[in-house]
Amino acid sequence: MSKIKKIQLGQNGPIVSQLGLGCMRMSSVWGGPTPDETESIATIHQALDSGINFLNTGDFYGAGHNEMLIGKAIKGRRDDAFISVKFGAIFHNGQWIGMDLRPVAIKNFVNYSLTRLGIETIDLYQPSRMDGSVPVEDIIGTIAGLVEEGKVRHIGVSEITAEQPQTANNIHPISALEIGYSLADRQIENDLLPTAKELGIGVIAFANTAEGLLTGDLNAPLAEDDYRNHFSRFQGENLIYNLEKVEVIKQMAVNKGCTPTQLAIAWVKEQDDHIMPLVSMSRRSRLPENIAAMEISFTPEEMNILNATFAIGAIKGGTYLQR
Repeated sequence: MSKIKKIQLGQNGPIVSQLGLGCMRMSSVWGGPTPDETESIATIHQALDSGINFLNTGDFYGAGHNEMLIGKAIKGRRDDAFISVKFGAIFHNGQWIGMDLRPVAIKNFVNYSLTRLGIETIDLYQPSRMDGSVPVEDIIGTIAGLVEEGKVRHIGVSEITAEQPQTANNIHPISALEIGYSLADRQIENDLLPTAKELGIGVIAFANTAEGLLTGDLNAPLAEDDYRNHFSRFQGENLIYNLEKVEVIKQMAVNKGCTPTQLAIAWVKEQDDHIMPLVSMSRRSRLPENIAAMEISFTPEEMNILNATFAIGAIKGGTYLQR
């Protein structure tokens, strides 16, 4: 398994792995079972050994379980890991009930995160969303204070509007924007991506396979208990139409000797050198395939086919990624 390359996260940001490890699926977020902890820790160790140093978590993943898990995994290996933490989302009994972005809450959240992770400084700290309940100036200003205290190294933002990055960056340099981005979800190309590039902000792109739509593994209709049935993209005629589009990815993957998932990740990576695919994994068996995706390139003809097939708006229906 080849070592992963490094990129700079933002114009003046830190050096991190070109591929990020999303740790969310290592915990129970929506009330489901918790994956095997031993396997999750082994996955983090193997990722670190492969050069993936970017570990992404949220203080609300499994009500703190995810941070404690990462804390166990990086014990004795702190220098090998770059820890990204999201905060602000409030859950109760496995259900999301709102946001708390008040400065007093942020100061409380960060101390609990540091304790659970067993570290002195969080490398990247970011509100999981800025919903207008608290002014951007107060949120970013509070995190800037944590930077001065030495509790945070870099500031990020996540799932925001096109106007918010400039406001945030005026208060304190923003290193990264975490946002959903895939062949099926390209609306950010109209506003957020150009803004981030202009401001020198790196992009951490999650949901590269669009909730599994682009993996080539789905068939219509989905099972009745599949959570994706809540999203119009995966319902009725929309899903049938969208899966016809995915056939293009499946055929191209066959021609290139890779999987549709690898192709979807590689497409995100190829969009710009300031974009990092963030891939969620909880099993070591997923690592080789996802790392190999970072070596895939496209001919101009292949890229034209993908961009035409999956032009903005080509996929019918939406998910929570739609802004």
